[in-house]
Amino acid sequence: MPNPFFQFKQFVVFHDKCAMKVGTDGVLAGAWAQVDGAARILDIGTGSGLIALMLAQRNPQAYVTAVDIDGAAVEQARENVARSPWADRMEVTQLDIRQAPEDWKDRFDAIVSNPPYFVEAVKCPHAQRNTARHTDELDFGALLAKVAFLLSDEGCFSVILPATAASDFVALALKQGLSLSRQTWVHPRAGLPPKRVLMAFVKSACVQTETCHLAIEMERHVYTPEFEALAKPFYLAL
Repeated sequence: MPNPFFQFKQFVVFHDKCAMKVGTDGVLAGAWAQVDGAARILDIGTGSGLIALMLAQRNPQAYVTAVDIDGAAVEQARENVARSPWADRMEVTQLDIRQAPEDWKDRFDAIVSNPPYFVEAVKCPHAQRNTARHTDELDFGALLAKVAFLLSDEGCFSVILPATAASDFVALALKQGLSLSRQTWVHPRAGLPPKRVLMAFVKSACVQTETCHLAIEMERHVYTPEFEALAKPFYLAL
């Protein structure tokens, strides 16, 4: 039976009620996202609350709001937040982000998301997992429209996506007035093509995008120094 929780250095994440379990994508997004100096942070599609907790650890001054459309995930995220050291400056809300309140406009200095991204017709029979994995409930255009509405003028939106979705996502972001300022192509192993891309968007025009590459492993179960440096504040084994 899979372990119902994942122990990090400063917090624990139970994920047995969530469709999407703790994984490398979430850790990458939480460790890489641009949140320095942010007073208010929003995590869209929080699931177990993993990314929100990582952001609260990284920015001791920020108030973190985490939202998810799934009631079971929200319940679990609230439990994980409640047992964390940062419960007094975090909140978890059940919300379809497309219905975000009007008074949230321009509210957040940093927005982070590990969004649904599967668009293929074949789905698993588990409805909760489909909502977490597929774009039917929250397509990229709808996500970006809300991000543009919620993000402060000087704020930054960080996201992790499949590498194959990058160009379409950037084009949709531009239509919402969001420019790509920074991106990291994530390779599962040195020498292999990238499988994921981490991207940061801002409202101001960017003349040049800062681009780099990150390999997770040198060989099976042997992390690269670059990934270790990124994940070291969180992983017990590092």
